[in-house]
Amino acid sequence: MTDRRAYDRTDHTNPFLSGLFAPVHDEVTALDLPVTGHLPSRLRGRYLRNGPNPLHVEDISAYHWFGGEGMIHGVRLRDGRAEWYRNRWVRSDAVAGRLGEKLLHGPRHLGMDFAPNTHVQFFAGHYLALVEGGSLPYELDPELFTVGPFDFHGTLPGGLSAHTVLDPHSGELHAVSYCWAWPYVQYVVAGTDGCVRRHVDIPVRGRPMMHDFSLTEHYVLLYDLPVVFTGRTGDGFPYAWDPGRPARLGVLPREGGAQEVRWLDIDPCFVFHPMNAYEHGGRFITVHLVRYERLFDGERPGPDDHPAHLERWTVDLAAGTVRRQQLDDRPVEFPRTDPRRLTGPHRYGYAMRAREHAGDEGAYGAGLVKYDLERGTSTEFAVGPGGDVGEGVFVPAGPGAGEDEGWVLAFAYDPLREATDLLVLAAQDFGGEPVARVHLPVRVPLGFHGNWIPDLP
Repeated sequence: MTDRRAYDRTDHTNPFLSGLFAPVHDEVTALDLPVTGHLPSRLRGRYLRNGPNPLHVEDISAYHWFGGEGMIHGVRLRDGRAEWYRNRWVRSDAVAGRLGEKLLHGPRHLGMDFAPNTHVQFFAGHYLALVEGGSLPYELDPELFTVGPFDFHGTLPGGLSAHTVLDPHSGELHAVSYCWAWPYVQYVVAGTDGCVRRHVDIPVRGRPMMHDFSLTEHYVLLYDLPVVFTGRTGDGFPYAWDPGRPARLGVLPREGGAQEVRWLDIDPCFVFHPMNAYEHGGRFITVHLVRYERLFDGERPGPDDHPAHLERWTVDLAAGTVRRQQLDDRPVEFPRTDPRRLTGPHRYGYAMRAREHAGDEGAYGAGLVKYDLERGTSTEFAVGPGGDVGEGVFVPAGPGAGEDEGWVLAFAYDPLREATDLLVLAAQDFGGEPVARVHLPVRVPLGFHGNWIPDLP
């Protein structure tokens, strides 16, 4: 265990610095983790998850969950064993300086230096920590130490997105990036060599927050919605609901130019996370996503100020319309599906069932939900009182396995141990007991997104 006591107090006046949101203070390496149940031998790789873990908070009353420096939490599984758990801050220059370490330096976009705190992706041999807003991703090594900022070998024209789509057919990486400092929206495609081969600058009005996007076989879907950058930086919350901004969905051909974006009017809303999108019938696009009626219009904006629900949108390209259908009354977030099904038809999806008042309870996830979108049914795995669970990531049992033949991995807080477990749930027995619980020696603070990164063949 390495002592990194840079931010060493829990503040109970701010819900994002207390309870299960509270940052941890140490970087830990733990080997040969205890396991309840049996880890499938086919799980050979790393489960990595990113999330905010502030080193320093200038104004505690103004601090928001989204603003903390990123920390990667990882578990290495191999041959039925949990070989290690590690957590490491992403070393931007500011983080390295506060820790008293040598600065890594490296490329910058518009001089931005931020430790990405939102997602982690493996692409073209690189482990990448991701964030939105114009900052570059940071590369990590397989043991979660920071290599430095990554600009796709000098080919990335701006920043990157917190969410990327790895096309399972071409192996290329797609992203829709925006920048608050120098307003732009860019669609970026990186080839399997790790270099950007194409980018399109898309004109938009003002400074919209475009957290995510959707990709189909032939189209890119752009969510231009009424949440905008306000100009506040530092510890202040930088986004707000703009009731005067129209909501619209952009449809861009994958190989088209900016002039080919077709904008379709939709009801005011906000979308953090689509689950998947696909084309059918020659004129329709189906999108499964999580929709907020409004967002970021309260005193302390957060993920719980308005509930979000799973919806199905049907885009009629001939008529230029978007039809909505709510699929679940439960508040949910962090939707995922089988990564092999991205951009194409899918039957199953997974989401975290959110609590109604996350900030007040110091917790966020009450359970995980598996959706059968073909039959219109669902199965829930619930955590007990005082517990919490994060995003569920589906891992197929093998390249040729069925769509729900595999496991769902998620970090879950165990109040009896006062520490976190890595849950391994059988996707085909989703409501039953976990196949395995890997017992971490520490609490993992509530965070955002992660991925399963299998060992290379």
